[in-house]
Amino acid sequence: MRIFKSHPLLKLVNSYLIDSPQPSNISYWWNMGSLLALSLIIQIISGVTLAMHYNPSVLEAFNSVEHIMRDVNNGWLIRYIHSNTASAFFFIVYLHIGRGLYYGSYQNPRTLVWSIGVVIFILMMATAFLGFFKRSPKMLSNITISITNLMSAIPWVGQDIVEFIWGGFSVNNATLNRFFALHFVLPFVLAALALMHLIALHDRAGSSNPLGLSGLADRLAFAPYFIFKDLITIFIFIFVLSIFVFFMPNVLGDSENYEVANPMKTPAAIVPEWYLLPFYAILRSIPNKLAGVIAMFAAILVLLALPLLDTSNVRGLQFKPISKVFFWAFIANFLALMYLGGKHVETPFIELGQLCTFLYFAWFLLLVPAVAIFENVLGSWRSSLKGDIR
Repeated sequence: MRIFKSHPLLKLVNSYLIDSPQPSNISYWWNMGSLLALSLIIQIISGVTLAMHYNPSVLEAFNSVEHIMRDVNNGWLIRYIHSNTASAFFFIVYLHIGRGLYYGSYQNPRTLVWSIGVVIFILMMATAFLGFFKRSPKMLSNITISITNLMSAIPWVGQDIVEFIWGGFSVNNATLNRFFALHFVLPFVLAALALMHLIALHDRAGSSNPLGLSGLADRLAFAPYFIFKDLITIFIFIFVLSIFVFFMPNVLGDSENYEVANPMKTPAAIVPEWYLLPFYAILRSIPNKLAGVIAMFAAILVLLALPLLDTSNVRGLQFKPISKVFFWAFIANFLALMYLGGKHVETPFIELGQLCTFLYFAWFLLLVPAVAIFENVLGSWRSSLKGDIR
C-alpha cells in the first residue's frame, strides 16, 4: 500500500487513521471521537436529503414535514434518523466533555484542542436551536420568539438585533428562510472545525491516556488495533440508535410537534430539547433578563477558562480522591439542572434552580482552583516527607 504514503491526500489519511501512534492504555472513553464523527456524517447526509423535500415557508412548513413523513419513500425513516441522531450527538458530546474534565484533557499541551472543541460545542447548540423550527412546527413561533427575545436584553441595540434576526417586526417567512439556511450550512462548518480539532490533537501531543502521563514510551499504530476497538462502539451505537428509530422514535420529542403552529396560542410550557435544558435552567434561575442571558453564555464559555483555573501538577482526577468527589457532585448537579429546566417556573423549582446554578459556577471558579492548590501543597509536602525519611 505504498500509495497511502506517496499520494499527497492519502498521505494525510495514513498519518491520521493508519500509522498514527496512540497510547496503548487508552480505554473505551477515547472512542467518543469516532462516534461523534459518525454522528456528524449521518446528520449531514440525512439533513441534505430532508432539505430536498422541505419547504421553508410559514404556510407550508408543517405540510412539507408531513409530506416527508407520509409520501416520500422512506421519508419517515430519514426524519427519525435525523432527529434521534441529534439527541445521540449531544449525549456523546456530553460524555466526551465529561471524559475531558475527568482526565484533564484540557491541560497543556492540549489547550488548543480543548478550545476548538468548546467552539464546536457552541456551534452545535446554535445548529440545534436553528433546527427547532424544522423538527417542531408548532413550537416555531413560540420558541423562536422566546429565545431570540433574549437579545433584547442587550442595552441600546438589543431590539435592533432581534428585528435583524427575525427579518422584520415578527417571526415570518424571512425568519424561517434564514434559520433554515444557517441550519443547513453550519454542519459543514462543524465538519471543518472537527477536522481542525483532529489536526490540532495529532500535531500537538496526540491523545491523552488514563494515567495522565506521557504515552510516548508505549504506543501502538491506530490501525488495526484501535480501528477494531472503535468498530465495537460503532456497532453498539448503531444498535441503540436503531432501537430508538424503529421502536420509540418520538420518546425524546414533544407531542406538540404534531400540531400546526398557532401564533395566537402560546403552549403552557415552552422548553427546548433535553440536551439544552441545563443551560435553559441557568437562564431561568436569574430574575434579571440580561443577567440570565450572561449567565447562560458564561456557563458554556467558562469551559474555555478551565485550563487557566486548574493549576494542578497532576493531570486528571484518577489519583486525586478529593477532586473525584467534587467532580461527581458536579455531574449530579448538572443532571439536576437538566431536570429543573423542564419544570414549570414555580416554587420550589425556582429556588432549586438558583442553588444548582450557584453550585455549577462554584465548581469551576472556586472548587477547581482551590482543590488544585490544596493538592499541590499536599503533594509537595508528601514528597518532602519522603525525602526526609530517606
